[in-house]
Amino acid sequence: MGDCGFTPIRRSAEHGFTLVELMVVIVIIGLMSGAVLLTMSDPRGRLSDDADRFAGRVRAAHDRAVVLGRPVALWVSPTGYGFEERTGGRWQSLDQKPLGATDWSSGARAEAPQQGRQRLYFDTIGRADQPMAFTLTRDGRSLPVTVGLDGRVAR
Repeated sequence: MGDCGFTPIRRSAEHGFTLVELMVVIVIIGLMSGAVLLTMSDPRGRLSDDADRFAGRVRAAHDRAVVLGRPVALWVSPTGYGFEERTGGRWQSLDQKPLGATDWSSGARAEAPQQGRQRLYFDTIGRADQPMAFTLTRDGRSLPVTVGLDGRVAR
């Protein structure tokens, strides 16, 4: 029996991959890489994470004013925020955690209608002397943040 003109369908290792097969593999790798990049979080954190940390610390300052019976001030600048306590007739910076001065995460800024540092203080019953409002911004994204007279932070 002869060959009859048929060639075996079996592929040998010396023929390698076709261009179409290589292109399909490259597309699959590209799609998987894109999916991984989209699910990775920003190492600087989200703006809402900054706002949540800020809200927790403002609540701690509010509670401190009530529990200790001493006014506690909050200041916010474009690059960070901090707290002060009225002791012996003077405002003194609080350095212990969680109320020590804190910078916003990398690249974030607080923008307010008025320039410079904003300030409010909580009296001994926990009422703020004025409301506060600013916008956290980074990379074209923004998040409005307000501190009410009752010390609650809304975003």
